[in-house]
Amino acid sequence: MAAYDLIVIGTGPGGYVCAIRAAQLGKKVAVVEKRATHGGTCLNVGCIPSKALLHASLAYAEAGHGFAGMGIKVAPELDLAAMLAFKDEGVKGNVDGVAFLLKKNKIDHFHGSGRILGPSKVEVTFINGEKQTVDTNAIVIATGSEVAALPRITIDEKRVVSSTGALSLPALPKRMVVIGAGYIGLELGSVWSRLGSAVTVVEMLDRITPGLDAEVARQLQRVLQRQGLTFKLGTKVVGVDTKGKSLKLTIEPAAGGKAETLETDVLLVAVGRVPSTEGLGLAEAGIRCDERGRVQVDRRYETSVPGVFAIGDVISGPMLAHKAEDEGIAVAEILAGQAGHVNYDAIPSVIYTAPEVASVGKTEEELKSAGVEYKVGKFPFTANGRAKVNRTTEGFVKVLADADTDRVLGVHIIGADAGTMIAEAAVLMEFGGSAEDLARTCHAHPTLNEAVKEAALAVDKRAIHM
Repeated sequence: MAAYDLIVIGTGPGGYVCAIRAAQLGKKVAVVEKRATHGGTCLNVGCIPSKALLHASLAYAEAGHGFAGMGIKVAPELDLAAMLAFKDEGVKGNVDGVAFLLKKNKIDHFHGSGRILGPSKVEVTFINGEKQTVDTNAIVIATGSEVAALPRITIDEKRVVSSTGALSLPALPKRMVVIGAGYIGLELGSVWSRLGSAVTVVEMLDRITPGLDAEVARQLQRVLQRQGLTFKLGTKVVGVDTKGKSLKLTIEPAAGGKAETLETDVLLVAVGRVPSTEGLGLAEAGIRCDERGRVQVDRRYETSVPGVFAIGDVISGPMLAHKAEDEGIAVAEILAGQAGHVNYDAIPSVIYTAPEVASVGKTEEELKSAGVEYKVGKFPFTANGRAKVNRTTEGFVKVLADADTDRVLGVHIIGADAGTMIAEAAVLMEFGGSAEDLARTCHAHPTLNEAVKEAALAVDKRAIHM
């Protein structure tokens, strides 16, 4: 008889949620985690600490530049060490909370690295080097992702940093160069720009935030430029000289052309993330991966080896914590004989800049490419009463609806608190709602969410306040 019904390797958002849900459904569960604390990249060196610094840095910037306009006179002084301590305190509260939840649900914890020996055996290598083989009826791979590297650039987490190092810089750099204009680069670049660094973002493509609705991306770039970020688009870094007091980057046009030198004090490499599968023994166990190193799974999240499942960043799809959580719940329910399911057409994504950017569903570019006839409704926050009095009028809401059925196919928001506002669009789309449904729903006044209703009204060209 197996010691466990389920062993989950990795306790990031996907892994610990999967373990808890399985325990709720009566399964005997264990988790294997190589970090000293639970929560994975997200809680330890990703989502949570970055949001703490985004929150603190925005408050600092507002105190220095925005408070006076509201009749509040202050002269803020940056205490970077205290701000980093504030970030660390938030992280500790979250990871301790996960440990409590695992204990509450009677989930055993193996502190070490997991290796799959077959469909029913996991070898755990503990921190002290000792090994133990544990029997189980099912295995879930939830090991997440790690920083993608660039050729010829060595990350030392001091002057050349990944997102991890950028969360703990001991001093404010005068200059920072960010390679990559995705959400990680823009969020962390925003943090250090608000605190006083001169930030330059180098992106190989001719636009920022690839995959985002193009109109929203253009607006975001304009806003960030006004905030002080400099962009070098269609540009690649071909070399980094680390010998001097400052770093010297050799950059050139992505399409070819004359090279130039760019000096900086800190270089942040933020070119994406890749599945973290090293040491799991996938090939030896017969578990197939695709050409990008992602574990291949079927509709039930089962790998090529029966009884072994995978979720989150190690499989295809957006690398988002909440996507991993939903997949973890789906797998736990499938293992319990239920109908676990994830609707990939209604997974929201958020960029936590200021203003925030939030999206769910299809972009205009995707609808055009698929040949779908659609209608567009847009409403600017400049016409929203709450945004006016809050001095947060940057941005707009865009609703995309099927031209024939009026079913909402995508919603894109750039504006203050967009990450919260996108939730009502996700709920609407989960139930197959129409722009008319959204427009007929009563929204409290005065709220920023009224802009969502007005954008839905605008689909049929009947917005009231514009």
